[in-house]
Amino acid sequence: MKPTGPIPAWFAEEEGMLLIGGCGAASLVDEAGDTPLFVYDMGIIEAQVRRFREAIPKKIDLHYAIKANPYAPLLARMTGLVDGFDIASGGELAMALDAGMDPARISFAGPGKRNDELEAAIHAGITINLESEGEGARALTVAERLGKVPRLAVRVNPDFDLKGSGMRMGGGAKPFGVDADRAAALARTMIDGGADWRGWHIFAGSQALDPMAIIETQAATIDLAARLSDAVGAAPPLVNLGGGFGIPYFPGDERLDIRPIGVALDTAVKALPDILKDSAFAIELGRWLVGEAGVYLTQVVDVKTSQGETFVVVDGGLHHQLAASGNFGTVVRRNYPIAVANRFGREPSTQPVNVVGCLCTPIDRLGEKLALPPVAPGDFIAIFLAGAYGASASPAAFLGHPSPRELLLG
Repeated sequence: MKPTGPIPAWFAEEEGMLLIGGCGAASLVDEAGDTPLFVYDMGIIEAQVRRFREAIPKKIDLHYAIKANPYAPLLARMTGLVDGFDIASGGELAMALDAGMDPARISFAGPGKRNDELEAAIHAGITINLESEGEGARALTVAERLGKVPRLAVRVNPDFDLKGSGMRMGGGAKPFGVDADRAAALARTMIDGGADWRGWHIFAGSQALDPMAIIETQAATIDLAARLSDAVGAAPPLVNLGGGFGIPYFPGDERLDIRPIGVALDTAVKALPDILKDSAFAIELGRWLVGEAGVYLTQVVDVKTSQGETFVVVDGGLHHQLAASGNFGTVVRRNYPIAVANRFGREPSTQPVNVVGCLCTPIDRLGEKLALPPVAPGDFIAIFLAGAYGASASPAAFLGHPSPRELLLG
């Protein structure tokens, strides 16, 4: 048997049926009309926002990185919960505006912005986080043609990374941002070119579960922002400290305690260098806000054996849940939290099973050597922590299967 990640403690059952937001999984499938189905519980997201607000100093704004989950009804609700949206494409810009977010509270990162995307962003009045000197020059040219003053920040590739992070975004050669030793010069060029300079975006890594690693990175980020601002000779309106808050996907993972992060930030903001004393600060989070709120429900189509192994074949797969299949940034495949939704909490069988998807590829595997209760066709498999990097981060068009359904509760 291989262990699974921890199922969040707030998921309960009623007569063996998994409850999501107080509703039975089978009834949610009936409401949506079919499987595969992503269900998102807005109450869990709101609880995460409260955790942040209670732990983190009020001077630190909360931004939502919408790439984690851009489901339109969810985005509309997030506009009233967070202080800004962070986007990474022209498509996400349209989504953010459609959701009702104030353009002045939207920032646009990403290393390959096309000229039409720069034009749309400048026209809308959002902040562009510049990823290179070339992008800065193009932004000024587009703005001059439009007769607009562009809102430009500089994304910095820091000379450090977030230790223990699942995905390192800083330190060494990176496609993201401008190397720290050139960032101040770019900011100065943008200011001299007539831009409305909006500050720094410094993102060192993501998916960390060690609060001390995050604390060290945030301290280094504030120090770097101060040094760069001194070199520019101007106070930054905003310092985006990045994110990095992780969630417990795998066996042995524990939920991140953000309270010590808040204590350290409170000390830091009370002792800011003079050039940062009037600056605003933000933390940009995606999966930490929405990841634990989602459950992916997929129905069992067949149960078969091969060479002594049992395979539970479902109507979903990696075309909806690439991350759970182990093909989205993980080096060693490990099991996400997974259960039989209509036998939730029941005793497992002694025979291990593999949960596989409906695609014609051996990498379409959602769970390996699992200890599950006896499974039969028609049962529902639930994969937890499915609220981030699910439907929108998976190859939905592969083999022409239907797109998953999505449902927001609360």
